[in-house]
Amino acid sequence: VNECTSENPCTQTCVNTYGSFLCRCEPGYELEADGVNCSDMDECSFSEFLCQHECVNGPGSYYCICPSGYNLLDDSRSCQDINECETRNFTCTAQQTCFNIPGEYKCLDPVRCEEPYLQINENRCMCPAENPGCRDQPFTILYRVMDMVSGRSVPSDIFQMQATTRYPGAYYIFQIKSGNEGREFYMR
Repeated sequence: VNECTSENPCTQTCVNTYGSFLCRCEPGYELEADGVNCSDMDECSFSEFLCQHECVNGPGSYYCICPSGYNLLDDSRSCQDINECETRNFTCTAQQTCFNIPGEYKCLDPVRCEEPYLQINENRCMCPAENPGCRDQPFTILYRVMDMVSGRSVPSDIFQMQATTRYPGAYYIFQIKSGNEGREFYMR
């Protein structure tokens, strides 16, 4: 007797056997203890590595989602930062510079040189030697913006500066002037 055609007690797939039958479940479902019913399998509970960011269980399957500012890649599990500066999806003014950071962006104001410094280019200020206010001041100030990825092993070198012998008799002082109140950075 083929129980699968006569009474079909299974909720999903019925397989006829000699003298009996077996119930099978579709992918993403598991057979319950009664051997007849199928219930959704929570794939997200199996592993925290199914998705890079967040796993969402669905009927018979799962899907991955990314946080705001990220796109889901073609592998349907990895997230990639959206570079708003490249896609022109930002609200910076024409004078500001767009700087991409993970998940978002920042608008950086242009460099403004303070007296007695003169602006040489977009990131360099110079104090002319003939100006008495420049005495005991650095000759030039150079501004650089750097992207530092979190999760780096520490200690680690972030950048290197080197003095030149361009000006005979000049001496060089390297110091962190501000932004290190938590003492996260040091010089060597």
